[in-house]
Amino acid sequence: MKGIIGAIAGDVIGSAYEFNPTRDYNFELFTPESTFTDDTVLTIANALWLLEDQEHTHERLVEMMQDLCNRYQWRGYGGRFAQWIIAKNPQPYNSYGNGSAMRVSPVGYYAKTLDETLSLAKVSAEVTHNHPEGIKGAQATAAAIFLARQGKKKEEIKEYIEKEIGYDLSRTLEQIRHDYGFNELCQTTVPEAITCYLEGYNYEDVVRLAVSLAADADTLAAIAGPIASAVWEVPNEISQHVIALLSEEFCTILLRFNELVAQREHKTV
Repeated sequence: MKGIIGAIAGDVIGSAYEFNPTRDYNFELFTPESTFTDDTVLTIANALWLLEDQEHTHERLVEMMQDLCNRYQWRGYGGRFAQWIIAKNPQPYNSYGNGSAMRVSPVGYYAKTLDETLSLAKVSAEVTHNHPEGIKGAQATAAAIFLARQGKKKEEIKEYIEKEIGYDLSRTLEQIRHDYGFNELCQTTVPEAITCYLEGYNYEDVVRLAVSLAADADTLAAIAGPIASAVWEVPNEISQHVIALLSEEFCTILLRFNELVAQREHKTV
């Protein structure tokens, strides 16, 4: 299976190591603590938005995010976002946290052009993360997914992200690991997550590289994972385990979204 399951599986696999970091590449993929977090809830909300709001408005996205987050509570929502969820008139709060990047993967699969990718990623981000760095993180993630879907080589994706987004992707993972630690900022997680894809050789390898950075494991994997799953299949033993942890509602939205993406790809061809 390809698509946003790559983000969801990355989230689930990383969830057990977010506050129990590991530098061991050979960590156990699934533990009794493995579950889906806010990364998955908001990824599903973005998928639902693209499914049901043909105008792709900020207002409908806000409604869907608030609805799902209020019904799927205690999933690790950050402090300011937790207040945003329950606000009667929620407003963006100039965040440049990596929440904008971890939820945007549906855009990278839905969009038919790079311009549409960047535009929808901006909308997805700015309902909360309207700081330029928050928007940039979402756009970089979605663009990497879109370009990978188009069959662009890793070097082409790297060049685009560096030149057009402005991220420095020159450091290797070995260099990053030297002084890398837990943080939740777009500008210090999205480049690292993209580098995991650039150095990886299949889906599981990319996720293992992301989690073993011993930082914000679930979000790093939820950003790197869907870039990888635009190229490589998520192994059945991983996708089946993850799907079994999801609610029936989430599984239905996932299936509907995959069908929509397939239809749009067929029409493009």
